[in-house]
Amino acid sequence: MVCFRLSPVPGSGLVLLCLVLGAVSSYALELNLTDSEKALCLYAKWQMNFTIPYETTSKSYKTVTISNFGTPTYNGSICGDNQNGSRIAVQFGSGFSWIVNFTKSVSVYSIDSISFSYNTGDNTTFPDAKDKGILTVNESVAFKIPLNDIFRCNSLSSLVKNGVVQNYWDVHVQAFVQNGTVSTNEYLCEKDNTTTTVAPIVPTTVPSPTTTSSPTTTPSPKEKPDVGSYLVKNGSDTCLLATMGLQLNVTHDKVASVININPNVTGYSGSCHPQTALLRLNSSNIKYLDFVFAVKNENRFYLKEVNVSMYLANGSVFSFANNNLSYWDAPLGSSYMCNKEQTVSVSGEFQINTFDLRVQPFNVKDGKYSTGTQRKSHVRIQQECSHLQPKERSLTRNQPCWHLDLGLPVSRTHNF
Repeated sequence: MVCFRLSPVPGSGLVLLCLVLGAVSSYALELNLTDSEKALCLYAKWQMNFTIPYETTSKSYKTVTISNFGTPTYNGSICGDNQNGSRIAVQFGSGFSWIVNFTKSVSVYSIDSISFSYNTGDNTTFPDAKDKGILTVNESVAFKIPLNDIFRCNSLSSLVKNGVVQNYWDVHVQAFVQNGTVSTNEYLCEKDNTTTTVAPIVPTTVPSPTTTSSPTTTPSPKEKPDVGSYLVKNGSDTCLLATMGLQLNVTHDKVASVININPNVTGYSGSCHPQTALLRLNSSNIKYLDFVFAVKNENRFYLKEVNVSMYLANGSVFSFANNNLSYWDAPLGSSYMCNKEQTVSVSGEFQINTFDLRVQPFNVKDGKYSTGTQRKSHVRIQQECSHLQPKERSLTRNQPCWHLDLGLPVSRTHNF
């Protein structure tokens, strides 16, 4: 634990802040503010990260995720009192800041608002940003908590505004602490307070090695996952559609796990831009699973990036990101489809098996997939989906994988 002692600020006296560094690609913070009499007045412990889209000088769009904040400062953090609100203020990097404001009434205190400012002029984070400057997203929260209760939310919570995604989890916070002691009464967020059935995690433990090598045991195959339907809206219009069954294969510390994603308990969000699109999934054991799509050559799309952070059966956190993928390639204006099982290899430790996949991240019309029912439609077999030899490939409805696009006229209509 590293502690920072700040100069006195109005309403708070001398403030002591303690920071606990996490071991995963997120940032665990523990904050203790004391007043002029050295009594604890605000306690907070949480993890967070931010995903920001931006336009480049080449008129394309990129997405950056900020999860390591270096050595932050906390200027402007105050305890508050009956007349003034309390505040957590964090500054990091070059021109980045995050502020949470609390207000107090007779029987409750409120998480009043959250603001996040980022600096596209920071060439390290945004090396090719078209517009340079500090941008701020403000979100009114107005979430009320009983006075003298500590708020807890271990589940992932996300705020999405102007394409910027703020993620928070493992949150414990109490403003206006009474008598200098953190309360033992917990006030839970809705996700933590709701009992749900989560897709099981089945670990396979590696036996003790008898030789110098210690290979990881492959877990037993699991049943096919349920197929879920997901969408992203831009305002009132649907801009991304995805239908798929997902099975995650994770190897961590020589323990292999197979996790079927249950769409009934999986949340989804995202954002759409001219050159990129994001689909984000989350659940009680998955902080986030991001699918980032991009446009290439102005006329095709593909899966470019996958980011994941999730809890494993032993309580540890597995996180990984790969922004140099090339899967699910199809023309713009079409939907990519593959009915057979496919594997997206994100890394040697993390693979995603997809079943009954259909996705369209761009040019969605009327909230529906582009279909193959028009006379100007044709079907092409995707080589990356098919295991047939080139001489065996043919235009037949029995092929399991295809994408649908608008092309040359054919003599008959296909229905799928």
